Amino acid sequence: MIKDNFYRDSIILTVSNLIGGILRFMFSILLSKNLGAEGMGLYSLVMPIYDLFICLICGGMVTAISKEASAHYGINDYGNLNKTIHTSLVFDFVLAIFVAILVFLFSPFISTYIIKDQRTLYSLWVICPALIFVALSSIYKGYFYGISNVKVPAIIDIVEKTVRMVIIVALINFFALRNVTATVTATYISLSIGELISFVLLFIFYKRSKNKFKDYTKKAEGRAQLLFNVLIVSFPLCLNGFLTTIISALSTLIVPRRLVYAGIEYTQSLALIGKFSGMAITIVFFPFIIVMSMATMLTPDISKSVSKNDYNSLEHRIKEVIKISFLLGISTMIICLSIGDSLGKLFFDRYDLGIYIRLAALSAPFMYMSGSTYGILNGLGKQKSLLINSVITAMLQLFLLYILLGIPSINILGYGITLFITSIVGFILNIIVIKKNCYMQFSGVEITIDIFLSIFLYFILKILNSTIPNSMFITKNIVIIVAGFSLLLFSLLLRNKSNQA
Repeated sequence: MIKDNFYRDSIILTVSNLIGGILRFMFSILLSKNLGAEGMGLYSLVMPIYDLFICLICGGMVTAISKEASAHYGINDYGNLNKTIHTSLVFDFVLAIFVAILVFLFSPFISTYIIKDQRTLYSLWVICPALIFVALSSIYKGYFYGISNVKVPAIIDIVEKTVRMVIIVALINFFALRNVTATVTATYISLSIGELISFVLLFIFYKRSKNKFKDYTKKAEGRAQLLFNVLIVSFPLCLNGFLTTIISALSTLIVPRRLVYAGIEYTQSLALIGKFSGMAITIVFFPFIIVMSMATMLTPDISKSVSKNDYNSLEHRIKEVIKISFLLGISTMIICLSIGDSLGKLFFDRYDLGIYIRLAALSAPFMYMSGSTYGILNGLGKQKSLLINSVITAMLQLFLLYILLGIPSINILGYGITLFITSIVGFILNIIVIKKNCYMQFSGVEITIDIFLSIFLYFILKILNSTIPNSMFITKNIVIIVAGFSLLLFSLLLRNKSNQA
């Protein structure tokens, strides 16, 4: 098990992503203090637009490049490997320049008629360079994943996030920014600078890595063919990401409008969005980093098992990852239900986040399992099924948000209800496809034990919360969080012992 590359690379990515996640979490706390709830809401309205164009430029490129790089690297075909990277860089650079220019020119239209808040105009302008840097960086990241050198992009990602935090603090303090528009714009300036630094570092490490290999070519292929090999893999993933992202962006953009329709003032609507999506969801889905790390490594791992017809290992891996995702989600839910108010105070210094944290936490078990199934379906080569399921889930999310947010008695709580329903639907749709392609059966005894352990743990956490004095606030909450995640460790140890027996 120690020699299992899946776990080795997953651990490296998890550690990297956890550090990056902590930095992102600190970044969210920093933003919440400088932007306030309204500013966080405004910030969250620009991000879907940014994600949409990023997806259009380089959606699926990391996966496609890693697959092609792995194939060439495996047979020491360094000539075609380097030619693939160079050709993909030129293609993505031209595409990124074109899209960035369009975004810059149409930013006034987007801010006025799509986002419907002209304060986002400057933020849209300053993210245009970031679109180019991210596109080029995705090629290099795919290269390093393909040659099984995940440490390079992992370390650079940590550096980039650290630099972003330093830059935003410097900009806010140096220019004494107090205006919401200026502060949000400065936040996106730090994003662009961070992505530039990330690209430069990836370029330097790529050059060093490239020089280690002799330019040996087993059978020279044309650049057009090499690019086609990349695009044939990336296009379905890009289409999937683009369609789901555009629906998700629409979902995000209708939130303030539907809240206004429900009778809430626009400024207050932005504050509610900031509290729920900018703060509560950040807390609930922080451990999701672990799931996404495993999902990233699942694609090549499952593909390898399928190519070897090793279906026993395939089925074991799938069950194992879904099990870990479920336990992680359950643990997160129990912690949030037990001390939701305290978590809001601990991380964002607010006591008004409890209801949002508890509501969002209800979806954690299904959302975490759903996240793992995306990596499984990619590994099984079921991109078409993944696309259909993703679009269905995204359309359902858009419909539910439109209906629920417009009801005055529900308003922003409709966000949490939607999250709960769509996470269940997404997981069920994906698991149906998985079960059609490989045998998978979960133990009813294990599930029952986990449920009873979860209920028992919930009462333990409530007892700890009521017995440990509030004068030890930080220590108290750390103890409860650690105790909450002990469910994951205890259940896995219990399972391993039963398997050995």
